[in-house]
Amino acid sequence: MTGEHGGRSILLVEDNPVDLDLALRAFARRGPDRRIEVARDGEEALAYLRRWEQGHPPPALVLLDIKLPRVNGLEVLRQLKSHPRFGCLPVVMLTTSGEDADVGQAYELGANSYIIKPVNFARFIEVTEQIEQYWCLLNALPS
Repeated sequence: MTGEHGGRSILLVEDNPVDLDLALRAFARRGPDRRIEVARDGEEALAYLRRWEQGHPPPALVLLDIKLPRVNGLEVLRQLKSHPRFGCLPVVMLTTSGEDADVGQAYELGANSYIIKPVNFARFIEVTEQIEQYWCLLNALPS
C-alpha cells in the first residue's frame, strides 16, 4: 500500500453543467497538477471500469453524484464496489440529495463518504480542498 498517489486523477461523475463547472473551477484553484476526468452520466462512469480493466490507471478517488441520467449514481456505486479489482477505490458521494434513504443506501452499497454539495462557492472550494487533501494525499490505497 502507498500513501503517495498525488499524481493520480479524480473521476468526477456529474451531469449538472452548473455543478460540474463549479467543481472544475474549485479544483482548478488548487492548482493545475490534479487531473480531473469527467463522466456526465452513469453509463460514462461505468465505461471507466472497462478502461481500467484494459490497463488505464484508475483514479485516486471517484466523486459520484446520485441523480444521473441513463444509470443512477447508486447503481454506479453498486457496480464499482462489487468489482473484484476496483471495489477498493474510494467513492465519495457528492450530491445535492440529503434524503435519509439516499444516504443510507449509499453507505449500504459501500460509499466511503457522503457529502451534500454546498451552494456557496467559497464553501464548495473549502470542501473540495478537504476532499483532495484527505482522499488524494493522505489516504493510502492498495497498489
